[in-house]
Amino acid sequence: MANPIQSLNSTKTAQRVDPFATFKFYVEVGDITEAAFTECSGLEMSTEVFEYVEGGLNEYVHKMPVRTKVSNVTLKRGFATSNELYDWYREMEDALRQGKGFTFRQVTITLRSTVNQDDLMRWTLDKAFPVKWTGPSFKTDEAAVAIETLVFAHHGIRVQ
Repeated sequence: MANPIQSLNSTKTAQRVDPFATFKFYVEVGDITEAAFTECSGLEMSTEVFEYVEGGLNEYVHKMPVRTKVSNVTLKRGFATSNELYDWYREMEDALRQGKGFTFRQVTITLRSTVNQDDLMRWTLDKAFPVKWTGPSFKTDEAAVAIETLVFAHHGIRVQ
């Protein structure tokens, strides 16, 4: 007789694949490699829909895609002594104030295996630039880690 647990874990047509853990990832921001982030959110795309009601057609409403939007991506990390990300934000701010161009960078978020450290999936933000920087909050009544937050706008997500 077949082992019931074994038959639940695999079939003749497919093998069970466990979902990936989310805590093992790293971020590359252009040529900045020391960016060790503890949280990443906002990897999101959504498409606007135009609805067209056709006269005399009562069974359904026509729905057509209009444009796809990408969300800003928020990265958080323990505050570090390096100011490279803050400096990039200030660079962009100064360039805007002076009417000059600023540097877009490619931001890559890579999910790694918890078992053998292999790269499992990679999300690349095209033409990313910082739109918000937040420094740490200070409280005398708790022993928390100082967190730095950086929010990026970008022109699209590529998944590899």
